[in-house]
Amino acid sequence: MIPIDATHDASRKSWVESANTSATDFPIQNLPFGIFSRDGEDRRPGVAIGDSILDLRAVAKAGLLPAKLAGLVDGPDLDPLLSAGLDHLGQLRSIVGDLLDAGCDSATSARVAENALIAMSDARMHLPTSLRSFTDFFVGIHHAEECMRLLNGSPQIPPGFTSMPLAYNGRSSSVRISGEAVRRPLGQWLADKRAEFGPSRWLDFEIEMGIFVAGANPLGTPVPIGEAESRIAGFCLLNDWSARDIQFWETTPLGPFNGKGFSTTISPWIVSQHAMAPFRAPVMDRVPGVPQPLPYLIDDDDQAHGGLAIRLEAHLSTANMRQAGAAPAKIVGTDARYLYWTFAQMIAHHSCGGTNLCPGDLIGSGTASGPAREMFASMLELCSMAQSPLTLPNGEARIFLEDGDEVSFTGRCERPGFASIGFGMCSGRIEPAIAP
Repeated sequence: MIPIDATHDASRKSWVESANTSATDFPIQNLPFGIFSRDGEDRRPGVAIGDSILDLRAVAKAGLLPAKLAGLVDGPDLDPLLSAGLDHLGQLRSIVGDLLDAGCDSATSARVAENALIAMSDARMHLPTSLRSFTDFFVGIHHAEECMRLLNGSPQIPPGFTSMPLAYNGRSSSVRISGEAVRRPLGQWLADKRAEFGPSRWLDFEIEMGIFVAGANPLGTPVPIGEAESRIAGFCLLNDWSARDIQFWETTPLGPFNGKGFSTTISPWIVSQHAMAPFRAPVMDRVPGVPQPLPYLIDDDDQAHGGLAIRLEAHLSTANMRQAGAAPAKIVGTDARYLYWTFAQMIAHHSCGGTNLCPGDLIGSGTASGPAREMFASMLELCSMAQSPLTLPNGEARIFLEDGDEVSFTGRCERPGFASIGFGMCSGRIEPAIAP
């Protein structure tokens, strides 16, 4: 596990003043990596600091990075940096932190400010990696229990849930960055025991965490659980948009397809393992009476520190609310602590049959619902599968999402004695379906 060090010192400040406010997601203790562009320029790597972006390519051209790192940030995505592994990510974060530190010499900070610092409002964000593969897990135990209760009348979870982290292979080509629109999908669903076709009527969100893979394992070579943590480059927020009516009709026997593959939204920044070191947590308690995981899924360090302490929220804004100038309404408050399996366990299980995980691959956690209704991380759960409408502050009601609705996720890491960090926004607005 990545140790806590001087880069996490809560007293540390930046000469970028916006990074020193308590409300920012991006203080100097964070420094997440992303890909951005400006008008007339190509895509390039950057680091978020307050309300600004540090252009890593410009920093490298100014001779402020060692050659071994400069060559990793010259392209249009972060694949080379993630391929190099955690040590290089940590070294780059440390060097960037020194350049942005309030104690940096004035001549260097002036060069950086003039040549490499741009306003975040002037930039457009892009997917951070080439994202060749996307796998979505199903490890939120409270989500699993509530879904089973709604669908089967009992919270009895599938027998495999407590034995291994369950997942399906998602659609990487439809992963989109925060702020891009989400088109309501067309598909089949079952109505009165007959198949119907048209726009999904039960469009939903799911609050998840995501990780980006670092390094690579050859095809046919599993990743041992003790090494799996080193394959996690960093974290993002993830919205696994779901068309429930399509999903429920198609899922048996092969699992989700069109009900899931139409869109997935992620926040634009990769918050590194190094930045997350103070916010790791023990794994969830095992379900009483079930056997311990098999040895290939057990590592003492992962059991002690493989969990995540991240406060997660979802906000909903309707077209009427925006027209009236009303603020988005908070509809969910939950925590990443409620993930039953760790990301290291997900990687170990994903690769146990020989699957090769590649630099920049995306892995989703599954829905991070908590044990109480206000912590249910999907409309399916919040509205008891369309039986209990959600009433918004302006009087509008929802059982699922309607056209024009915008869903936004935030995540916040907080711990006494440490600077709070975040992930940036993960948002998407629903557009009408194409006429069938």
